Amino acid sequence: MDKLRAMWVFVRVVDMNGFANAANGLSMPPSTVSRVIKDLEAHLGARLLQRTTRTLSLTPDGILYYDHCRRILSEVEVAESSLSSKAVPPRGKLRVDMSPSLARRVVLPAITDFQECYPDIDLILTLGDRPVDLVQEGVDCVLRAGTPASSAVLVARRVGSFEWITCASSAYLKKHSEPKTLEDLKSHRLVQFLAGRTGRSVDWRFLINGEERTVNVSGNLAVNDTDAYVTCGLEGLGLIRIANFIAQPYLRDGRLVDILRTYESPEVPLSIMYPQNRHLSPTVRAFVSWVSLLIHDAQPTWRLSHCGRVTS
Repeated sequence: MDKLRAMWVFVRVVDMNGFANAANGLSMPPSTVSRVIKDLEAHLGARLLQRTTRTLSLTPDGILYYDHCRRILSEVEVAESSLSSKAVPPRGKLRVDMSPSLARRVVLPAITDFQECYPDIDLILTLGDRPVDLVQEGVDCVLRAGTPASSAVLVARRVGSFEWITCASSAYLKKHSEPKTLEDLKSHRLVQFLAGRTGRSVDWRFLINGEERTVNVSGNLAVNDTDAYVTCGLEGLGLIRIANFIAQPYLRDGRLVDILRTYESPEVPLSIMYPQNRHLSPTVRAFVSWVSLLIHDAQPTWRLSHCGRVTS
């Protein structure tokens, strides 16, 4: 049995979600595709696919084997391109996980550029903030905010950073006046944001003369979704603290006002993380390079509201 061919057929069946679709893509008779998969399962002594008349799904063994196959085939592409005078263009499926706010405000508005540069990459974006097991879940890379935890199996590459901004609507400020100091926050309504990982209210952190000061947020309104949190600010339900890349459109059109401008915010790193491999696959390498440049070019516009801010 040609193991490499069998791996490629198996991956195409999964990616194309069916034997007939894979057969068309591979220019093979469906019976040949079916026989290759049957022979592969017999060779491995494990069932890889659950098949019914209407659905096709991976078994637990199939999930594990599929991930290994994708990585092996990527390594083969890298090896071939290193020996070829013309590098093989990145192609195939690429699974990337990131926060919904980063996807909606930064990545998706520019995704047409990525598709034009890499038309043979099928990009799958999953949105969330929960910890992801890249190997077990078949995710190629994740884009995360915060300082990455030390890992022996993941590479963390910093691609940028952002700051938190305290905001309120004009209507709220007309009714309640504008706070000038952190002590003034005690007499204001602060909307709580509940972290997805812990379910706890996120504290507000400021820098005063280079030292960090924490404000514990409490109040009678709490949400756990970024869009809902921004809506609370827009509707004048209280003060909110959001990332500068989220705030910029609302600051520009005047729907939100940047307050407490005399206080700096600790810088929050943005990192892209991917499995520690000897060779980075061409598809992952392409996305890492593209998103790094995207965030690098976008960062100056995120900080426009901070001109003139002082540190003490």
